[in-house]
Amino acid sequence: MEQRRINPWAWQNQYGFSQAIEVVGGKRVLYCAGQTSNDEQGRPLHAGDMPAQIKQAFDNLETVLKAAGFALGDVVRLKYYTTDVGSLLGAYENVTHRLAKAGCQPASTLLGVAALAFPEFLIEIEATAVK
Repeated sequence: MEQRRINPWAWQNQYGFSQAIEVVGGKRVLYCAGQTSNDEQGRPLHAGDMPAQIKQAFDNLETVLKAAGFALGDVVRLKYYTTDVGSLLGAYENVTHRLAKAGCQPASTLLGVAALAFPEFLIEIEATAVK
């Protein structure tokens, strides 16, 4: 499988995402449900702490990916849903660091929303991976 990042500009690189990803020769696609800052029983963790919620949501995403035989580097699309865009952008180095460490620069969308499944959740991360 081959991934080609489509970036007609360079500004997005500082934010760790690509405008598009072309995948050639992929045989498996994994569509991940939105991952949040919750424990194994689905209980919310880290209320009010955006950096901790980002870390936990990515930990949960990587757990799902691993269970399916994928890794964060296989992710080609991320959607971020947040109830606090300013707080997420203020902690965004936690996102870019995690993605850079995995060699991942997916096509991404950030959406500000009124609420998530539980009032404690500040962020939800949805992913598509190809292998």
